[in-house]
Amino acid sequence: MIRFILVIGFALAWLLPSHAQDGKVSITTIESLIRSQQYEQALNTLKTALRESPSDYKLWTLDGICLGLQGNDTEAQAAFGHAIRISPNYVPALKGEIQILYKTGDKRAIPLLERMLKSDPGDQTGHEMLGTLEARAGDCRTAVSQFAQSMEAIASHPSSLEAYGFCLFKLDRVADAIPIFRQLIPLVPGSTYPSYDLAVVLVASHNNDEAVKALEPLLTPDQTDPDILSLASQAYEATGNTPKAVALQRQAIVLNPTDPSNYILFADLCMTHDSFQVGIDMLNAGIGRIAVNASLYLSRGVLYAQLADYDKAEADFKKAEQLDSTESVGAYAGDLAVLERNDPNTALTRVREQLRAHPDNPLFRLLLAQLIMNSAPDPQSPAFKEAMQNALAAAKTQPDLVEVHNQLASMYMSLNQYEQAIKECRVSLQYDPSNETAMYHLIISMRHSGHQDDLQPLVKRLSELHKESLQHETDRKRYRLIEEGSPGAQPDGRN
Repeated sequence: MIRFILVIGFALAWLLPSHAQDGKVSITTIESLIRSQQYEQALNTLKTALRESPSDYKLWTLDGICLGLQGNDTEAQAAFGHAIRISPNYVPALKGEIQILYKTGDKRAIPLLERMLKSDPGDQTGHEMLGTLEARAGDCRTAVSQFAQSMEAIASHPSSLEAYGFCLFKLDRVADAIPIFRQLIPLVPGSTYPSYDLAVVLVASHNNDEAVKALEPLLTPDQTDPDILSLASQAYEATGNTPKAVALQRQAIVLNPTDPSNYILFADLCMTHDSFQVGIDMLNAGIGRIAVNASLYLSRGVLYAQLADYDKAEADFKKAEQLDSTESVGAYAGDLAVLERNDPNTALTRVREQLRAHPDNPLFRLLLAQLIMNSAPDPQSPAFKEAMQNALAAAKTQPDLVEVHNQLASMYMSLNQYEQAIKECRVSLQYDPSNETAMYHLIISMRHSGHQDDLQPLVKRLSELHKESLQHETDRKRYRLIEEGSPGAQPDGRN
């Protein structure tokens, strides 16, 4: 996981201007007091001066600098803000308030930095700070542009280089990210995370031989980081060293037996090499520890389907769908926070209220159908019929809404109307050819409707879709871990 660490020190000292002032109090005198750390005397002098010249933005700026050097950020920010209101483009005042806001990652620093850089476009430190804040805010495109204008400044700042590399990676500019991560490694000797970061990017760009070289120094006998081992397993498998890949993934499971992704990645290795039962056995172990994870059942169902054990595959697909139903509902819930409190009755009431206000909204109709079906009503009950009516209405209003066709397929399967279910599955796959749910619904429905000879190509396609989905989820997980690294924190577990 690329650790998104943003710690950059910029001293307030560079804010001090070199100006002279006509009048009773000399700015040069105040600056001299500040430089000699006579802060109280400087503040008293400034207090007198500001009474005489309350509109002097330079005095307010010096007041902010002095307060900031004393650690009084709240009053310092107020002083800088006063100076900026008087003179909106006065760079020293802008820099002072920026510095205070930047220390806490306050987004209000962004427009101030933009204003400052218009006045001083060559300020690399300003570009670096803006790039850092934009990266934190998730605007990688802007961040990359800013970092590119501050290469000399960030060359010795590991956290900025890492943020730059991460954003390039997120924008799929992997080739550009690789040299940035290579540049990062010697800046933090003794730390493992830069080599891991580089390996993440190399694996993503299919430079697996290089990824192995980057990871090998980390694969010491006392290595206890399962993420490093799992990434190394992926790289070794891609280079053809399957025994090493299997051993490393097993070790990752031992080190973190409650992470479902470790079992699923092991099962993926087994699927690649037609060792279906071995993969099932490992997933059984995972389910024994984590009984409520939909992905484990889905992976096991795919392996059972490969063995043509369709009864067990169907049972696992149904279990996965059952466990995943809350997440599926949540995807369409919008601001219905009640769903997060697991209060289905109130949720149903709220959705019906929304439907009365928006009777043609297909998402609310789909959500109502899903909420009703989560309680597993009898197929002949009024509740089931209400769910069916709403799902059909949603599909009619928005034919390309894939989830509603998946919902209809599931309901037709409950009614043993498998031909109808097959039609809905094919519609889903027409709009989303990579939809796993539609594919395993199709396999189950084809099997029950007597199309046994057509199953193996579908099972093969499901296996391919599952592998693609697994890779996407692995990448998504790494992105999430990158982005959630706390600004200013040390890389946890990597030293």
